[in-house]
Amino acid sequence: MAIRANPKLIEELEPYGAEDVMKCYHCGNCSAVCPFSKDPYVFPRKPMRYLQMGLEEKLEGQLDPWLCYYCGECSDQCPRDAEPGETMMSLRRWLTSRYDWTGISRLFYRSWRWELGAILLVALITAIAFTLFGASQGSLNDYDGANAFLPSSAIHIFDWALALVLLAFLLSNAARMWYFTMRRDSTLPVSVGSYVASLWMLPAHFLTQIRYSQCERKGPWLTHLSLMLSYCVMLVLIMFFLAEMASGPSVDWRVHALGYLATVGLVVSTILFLRNRLKKSAAQYRHSHESDWIFLALILAVALTGILQHILHRADLDVAANVTYIVHLALVVPMLALEVPFSKWSHLAYRPLAIYLAQVRATALARSHRGEEPAHRGAEPAAPLRTV
Repeated sequence: MAIRANPKLIEELEPYGAEDVMKCYHCGNCSAVCPFSKDPYVFPRKPMRYLQMGLEEKLEGQLDPWLCYYCGECSDQCPRDAEPGETMMSLRRWLTSRYDWTGISRLFYRSWRWELGAILLVALITAIAFTLFGASQGSLNDYDGANAFLPSSAIHIFDWALALVLLAFLLSNAARMWYFTMRRDSTLPVSVGSYVASLWMLPAHFLTQIRYSQCERKGPWLTHLSLMLSYCVMLVLIMFFLAEMASGPSVDWRVHALGYLATVGLVVSTILFLRNRLKKSAAQYRHSHESDWIFLALILAVALTGILQHILHRADLDVAANVTYIVHLALVVPMLALEVPFSKWSHLAYRPLAIYLAQVRATALARSHRGEEPAHRGAEPAAPLRTV
């Protein structure tokens, strides 16, 4: 089967952050220093080579960029300053745009104006919609109770409706990722048992990001884990305990204790990421894509308006609390509706999925090398290639 090359692929990846790719002369230092670069996933060298050769379809089927955590060691060790770590990051952005069937990710990653404009537009629509809704059925002078301006029951219904829409986008994009990486290669039969045997890796790596801790530098892993867990805890509290979170003005410590911890985690980790990017303190912070700044600024704005809303409600300043709540929702909605399925937050889903699929592929490759037929029923032994 002929493989078509795209001679302009490097140029097309430049808006996604790819820099100095042509400086790479494949000495292999980057792959040698990476603790995760093991056969059959030899990166950054292999994806860099595919990119130089313009093998677009080959790159679409690669899981390797998602197995990189961008600790920066490869970029530090590169004798040509080819920035392989940043190239892996740009490939993750590019792959996200490929998985997304709507084309929104492509617009966002190729132009910060599109992303920022979409965020501002959705924020404005959200603010107007909730203001009109509140005025139609409640009073701006009441934060909670029978005459609440934005009753938690109505917000709860909206949250779940939004969550279902986002889940549909994420699952459909994840299905495309699975197709590109697992189904295009018809020469590698993968059994149902391979999928079942490694299924535990999805929640395990999502919740712990344990592979990241194997990098020599532990700081980025802890900061990244804190941000992710804080976000997930807050999301669970809002989705399942919104009535308790919105009650007051007294504090309900059953839920607010976790909320306070999650808020501190969000604020501290976001500030650390912003500081590191401003100071360019390590290789992984030397190059910041516009989407990185938008993502961090939006998280910090959501966290700070949430804190202010909480303080004003507890101080019985209901009018100010309601106004702040509208501003807070106007930031939360675009963060969820745009960033989760189409931008930076989507990496939280794609990376553990990639680790899982990489193990499934490794198992199938091991069977293929041993000349075994794939078992289609029941679980099969894990592959000896412990690559993930």
